[in-house]
Amino acid sequence: MSELVVLQTSLFLPALEVEALIQGQIIVAMPRKFIHPGQRFALYPANVSINLLPNQQQYRSNFLPVVQNFIGNLSTETALIKAWAKCELCQMLNSPESLEALSRLTIWTTEAFQQALVKKPYIFLAFLRVYLLPEPQEITVEHQSGHFLPLPNSLIVSEDKPVLNDRTFAQRKRQLEKLEPPLHPELEELQSAIASLSISQPAAKQLDDDIKVFLGWSSDKLINQPDSNLAWINDIAKFGDRSIEQDEGKSNYQAGTDFEIIARRSLDFLGFKVEENYKGGAGGLDLFCSQPYPVVCECKAGKSIPDRAVEELDRIGRRHLKENYLQAVRLIIGPGKPTKNLKESAEISKISIINVMSLQKLVELKAKHPGAINLVELKQCLEPGQIDYKIDEYIDKAEREIRLRSHIIQLVKNYLQNSGIESAGVESLHGAYFGSYPPQPIKTIEMHEILIELSSPLTGYLGRIKGSNWNSDRFYFLRDLLIN
Repeated sequence: MSELVVLQTSLFLPALEVEALIQGQIIVAMPRKFIHPGQRFALYPANVSINLLPNQQQYRSNFLPVVQNFIGNLSTETALIKAWAKCELCQMLNSPESLEALSRLTIWTTEAFQQALVKKPYIFLAFLRVYLLPEPQEITVEHQSGHFLPLPNSLIVSEDKPVLNDRTFAQRKRQLEKLEPPLHPELEELQSAIASLSISQPAAKQLDDDIKVFLGWSSDKLINQPDSNLAWINDIAKFGDRSIEQDEGKSNYQAGTDFEIIARRSLDFLGFKVEENYKGGAGGLDLFCSQPYPVVCECKAGKSIPDRAVEELDRIGRRHLKENYLQAVRLIIGPGKPTKNLKESAEISKISIINVMSLQKLVELKAKHPGAINLVELKQCLEPGQIDYKIDEYIDKAEREIRLRSHIIQLVKNYLQNSGIESAGVESLHGAYFGSYPPQPIKTIEMHEILIELSSPLTGYLGRIKGSNWNSDRFYFLRDLLIN
């Protein structure tokens, strides 16, 4: 555990700017007076505007969604202290030519900095290492606009909960000190566009969180929390296994319909385009997928798959799809072990049979790692006969590839931390790979291909500094890939 620190004072800052510090969107504040490096204090979120301009002119557009969502929740009677900070550096800013570059790296507009310099000849810019409190502390609002305010009660804190890890904070601090341009301004615009949606849309919030980690506004590990919207996945096999006796009076027809619905949802979740015009019922196809390749599917709930399932699929499929039926992948999904006759019929008619649990395993993998299922590669597993072992092999292969990538990400992270450098080349990382108990041997060019993949803006696990050729590229760590 980190050393305990006793806080007796708080730094008075606008509540919006305290929120930006807590979110990791900024690592600097503009205090009224100089703050000595090493000084520690709570962050007091003042519901008092000390801005010289309206919020729309004071803050950059990518911070305005936070302003709009946050400002209506401020109380005039109490304040919540959620974090404390340690001053790492405090500088005097009086160079007008640097204001535009500084604005691009913070939440303030160039106009806000210019207006501040009109009032006084310089601005204090304090670099703050921010830590979260174990529990927010409610205090009575002080109706004053001082610099430091005494806390009503001392706080005992530790450095166990930094908003940003050491490496991320150091990168951001160097970027500000050198006024380097933002690495991904287009992603900042995207984050701004989806920020307001993240409150009510779980998918938007996940994307918002991912982008913040990629931008360095957060260094939290992205832990896949249980999503209530995905709870249905755990019931796929249960719906397939149901029988009349187990189903509290439901008819066999209703049990079959329920299974068809969850199978439809599963294939759609995996990325197939399920056509609504081919819904089941008497004389209808249970499921037909048109993209990325045609799939005709028969769903059989209950304790076993009847021998007639192959004949039914052939007859109904030919009736609806005519000559296109033979070009489609034909699939039967059901519980239990197929009979010998059923397997023989399936091989003759070139129909694949999978257990409902195999379908659930595929959907579970997709839910855990959205990019793990490649439907074009999966098609190679859909051979005639019972193919659960093929599905298991495909899932094992996908999980091995994910474990390899997780290992390489951790390798980059550890290598940079141990060597004290900011980025590393492919050759160095490949050499370190073989001393890291690797899951499998890979060549240098193979590692480079994986590093490129992991540093794509669509994945964002690593960052890349492009070199003049492939083996002069350099890579740095951004976030972990969790596989448990």
